[in-house]
Amino acid sequence: MTAAETMPDDLRAAFEAYERAIVANDVDALDAAFAPGAQTLRGDAAGLLVGHDAISAFRGARGGVSARTIDRVEYRPLADGVALLVSVSRYEGGGTGLQTQVWQQVDGRWLITAAHVTPRTPAFDRAVWRTVGDPLYQGAWEGPLAGLTVAVKDVFAIKGYRIGAGNPAYLASARAETTSAPAVGDLLRGGASLRGIARTDEFAYSIAGDNAHYGTPPNGALPGSLPGGSSSGPASAVATGQADIALATDTAGSVRVPASYQGLWGLRTTHDLVPRQGMLPLAQSFDTVGWLARDGATLQAVADWCLSYDGSDSTESVFGASRDDVPWRFRVPTEALAAVDAHTRAAFEELIAASALPVEEVALGDLDDYLVPFRTVQGAEAWRNNGEWLRAHPGATGPAVTERFRAAAAITATAEAAARAALAPLRDALHELVRDAVLLLPTVPGPAPSRTATGVDVDAVRQNTLRLTTPAAVAGLPALSVPLLTVASDRGPAPVGVSLVSRAGTDIALVRLGRALHARTTETEFA
Repeated sequence: MTAAETMPDDLRAAFEAYERAIVANDVDALDAAFAPGAQTLRGDAAGLLVGHDAISAFRGARGGVSARTIDRVEYRPLADGVALLVSVSRYEGGGTGLQTQVWQQVDGRWLITAAHVTPRTPAFDRAVWRTVGDPLYQGAWEGPLAGLTVAVKDVFAIKGYRIGAGNPAYLASARAETTSAPAVGDLLRGGASLRGIARTDEFAYSIAGDNAHYGTPPNGALPGSLPGGSSSGPASAVATGQADIALATDTAGSVRVPASYQGLWGLRTTHDLVPRQGMLPLAQSFDTVGWLARDGATLQAVADWCLSYDGSDSTESVFGASRDDVPWRFRVPTEALAAVDAHTRAAFEELIAASALPVEEVALGDLDDYLVPFRTVQGAEAWRNNGEWLRAHPGATGPAVTERFRAAAAITATAEAAARAALAPLRDALHELVRDAVLLLPTVPGPAPSRTATGVDVDAVRQNTLRLTTPAAVAGLPALSVPLLTVASDRGPAPVGVSLVSRAGTDIALVRLGRALHARTTETEFA
């Protein structure tokens, strides 16, 4: 007699009904199998979900599991009306998994109050990676970055590989690159090795992190949430420990947003400081290279190497301003505080008060004055860069990106010229604000949205996020997102970054300042 045969009949029936619902992806039945309330738990390799609502939201975005059968069930009674079930599943496609569940009788029904899932081991997460190696490219055996691994956003040239831009049709039409991008070569010469090519939102034209073709990478800090884009793949690789450094791009926030959503350090470099040769453009007036890391020391090592060593492909020399300390003086844009949610604003203001930072409130003006002309110029350039290919491949992009490019195609030369003229005084005003101080503001309006958020909700978050991220892009200034805030969300405590924006060329000093701020403020929890 096996342990499973001693299981009470009604518990066995509840377990078997749950398994049928899993295979059928019957979301309503699965929701009903978990105990209601805020104490129910579900965990897996991506993290812990607390509360029935958070578990339900995750399940709605996950989709069904691969076909499987239950090989074995172990039953252990824990108390009257409480039992532990551990089951081994065998997948038709190969491999096994393990499910550990605590079942409890609630109002006469057996319900799951806690569950942990160990799925079969994947070769790699295809939502995160396009291709991986061990390594894909070996870096120099010595150097300040030796031993570190890099996830490269799929918009950079890597010798022998095609650029895929987050789109399978584009990947199929591309040719293998004959040389690697300078930004890639710098990391290799510093000793870092390429772990692989990581996913991007299509043509880097998004900040949500989802991809209609390859799926949505996991959020390594807040399970069930969007990862942030368009550098979603490399950011998720770093947040989940699959790489140490993300080589990414930032046009309107594509480094800073995933950094904030996943509790990472993310640096958008000064525009034109790092050359963009070998990088697929979205909008050249704003595109810039950036990096993400799990800690400030790693990001500092990358910035020090790539931005200041002699002979770098990125620049002949970035001594001068970048070698000087930026002032320990901060200016907080009042419009930015008005654009964030109440919990994020409260956490940000508590951080400032508890840290006794020298802060002056300043006015940037209506944030839409930056956003609207920015999007016009961005759209016009994005269509010039990609319009010919898109016309030749109708229907090749997902609905959201298709709509974005449709609007971009309608921008006239007159509208673009007017938008460029409108941006000039805004750029000058921002340069003046950071001449002798550093702008300090929440990176995004609040925690990462749920993966189940509707298109309308995601678009609203996108608009509010761009209001915060576009000023630095308009001015071409370096911007660093530091994981300094923790804010409550319906999926648990969520990271929110704080952005520091300084004068052009002070990238290295900005990271150093961010580390000093982090050291000063993390003695207190701001939530």
